[in-house]
Amino acid sequence: MRKRFFSWLGKTFIELSGEAKAAASAASEARELFQRFDQELKGHGLTLDDTVRTRLWGRDRESRDLGSDERVKVLSGKARSASSSYIAPDHFDSDAKVAVDLLAMKPSRPGMEKRVVEYDPPIVPIRFLVYDSVVILSGVTTVLPTLEEQFDNILPRITGSLKDGESSWERVARISFYLHRSQTIDNLNRLFNERIEAPAAQREYCFVDGYSSVGKLCEVEVTATTK
Repeated sequence: MRKRFFSWLGKTFIELSGEAKAAASAASEARELFQRFDQELKGHGLTLDDTVRTRLWGRDRESRDLGSDERVKVLSGKARSASSSYIAPDHFDSDAKVAVDLLAMKPSRPGMEKRVVEYDPPIVPIRFLVYDSVVILSGVTTVLPTLEEQFDNILPRITGSLKDGESSWERVARISFYLHRSQTIDNLNRLFNERIEAPAAQREYCFVDGYSSVGKLCEVEVTATTK
């Protein structure tokens, strides 16, 4: 397990990243990995309830699906948080089927609770959460023939979530693009810059092999602050 402690957006974060211990099924791997994460967080005065984002990696589609199902069971109730999941066999250095990146945030004062906003009707990923003035969106993606058409669907939805979270593109601190290997960063940036101005946002890019459904070409994760 890799641990990283850092200050960002005026808050204190802990990021845990790890590959599961190889087991008979991806579900049991994910369950064991979240148990380790829970113990690690408790050692630093936090719990899974302080999770604000998770990113799950599957070696293949079955692993991604089973791991994601287990994540829904573990991160329920107050632990419900922004999420995304990807298929990326090259992500693994071990024989594991599942890996997870978990981001938890220490609230600035006791008793603070997340504001979790669901899609209507609710689906497995939440739409976004607001926790102590930080706005964190689940990964946003869609199935359409081209990346251009997908961005014309994805970006307005992000704009709406930011507005409903009392934020805006001007308040976005980081945009994370999880791009299908068939696409290019240059084309992604061209399409994004034609549609959105986010002057303060750091951009990061990662190539993946698949998503929750075939035909997706990019998933976009956004982190911002409230006005």
